[in-house]
Amino acid sequence: MLEVYTLEQSEQWDDIVRSFNKYDTYWLSGYVKAFQLHGDGEPILFAYDDGKTRGINVVMKRDIAKDKRFTGKIPEGQYYDFATPYGYGGWIIEGEEPDKLFDTYQKWIEDNQIISEFVRFHPMIGNHEKCRSFYEVIQLGEVVHMELTSPETIWENIISKNRNMIRKAMKNDIKIYNGRFPEIYENFRVIYNATMDKDNAEEYYYFGPEFYTSVLQDLSKNAQVFWAEKDNQVIAASIMLQANGFLNYHLSGSIREYSSLAPTNLLLYEAALWGFANGCRTLYLGGGVGSGEDSLFKFKRAFYKGDLNHFFIGKKIHNKELYDFLLSKREIEESSFFPLYRS
Repeated sequence: MLEVYTLEQSEQWDDIVRSFNKYDTYWLSGYVKAFQLHGDGEPILFAYDDGKTRGINVVMKRDIAKDKRFTGKIPEGQYYDFATPYGYGGWIIEGEEPDKLFDTYQKWIEDNQIISEFVRFHPMIGNHEKCRSFYEVIQLGEVVHMELTSPETIWENIISKNRNMIRKAMKNDIKIYNGRFPEIYENFRVIYNATMDKDNAEEYYYFGPEFYTSVLQDLSKNAQVFWAEKDNQVIAASIMLQANGFLNYHLSGSIREYSSLAPTNLLLYEAALWGFANGCRTLYLGGGVGSGEDSLFKFKRAFYKGDLNHFFIGKKIHNKELYDFLLSKREIEESSFFPLYRS
């Protein structure tokens, strides 16, 4: 009833994921492979089916001893936890009786000494609702998406100031292209890393060349780069993910010197038009840093006048005794970070 798949079974993995009505790119094997290369852990797909209810959940299984804060404090290969891969995930459940699913999942967790689990639910799918009985589900900030029902709807939902910025980019002869080939991913990497430098980003947010090679090769039907050019120079670029009617604004960077020309404004507008023309129902933009209503959130909000969705996370301590043991190995002030021993 509960099957467990690794990347060695990627074809079966993806067949199962694609059989669900509301799957998105984040559940596909090619997506998580890039983050395994980035050092985020071992990707696992859980698939449950009892004839009445079925579900899938993708996680990164992480060896806690490999966290630099535990170096020399605990042995490797003994203590593990789960986290949603970068982006979104959690259980997608079809059927109205999830209790048996969670009972079966809990037994596997206990048999395999998983200490805790952290979930970032997908705001466009709303998969947190059927998980409330199992996880502590917490609502965080608002997130923005664009409805791609028609070109007219896309334009009408953009606030007037942002429309003017898009017009400005057009008048300044900014050109938008999209595609997937090694050179554009390398172009993206350089621009994105420079953006991270200026934002004083944490080391985690710098992805290596092998990460982008994996995105190019393993997500060949689900990822591409949209980029803006001025005088034959790439001045802004974004990786977009597409699957099952969902288009997602994934990673983005731009050259600051050209920001007054609004290349990213035009890029997102053109990406939305592309999404509509290619059968996508929504373009998910996300929220602000740390779910706050900051300048990034306000930039995204300018693309959609309609109602917003909320972002939900899930927490679960599966083994309180070992959770407390790991806490005892560190001196930590109280924090909202979860799991606290990784704070």
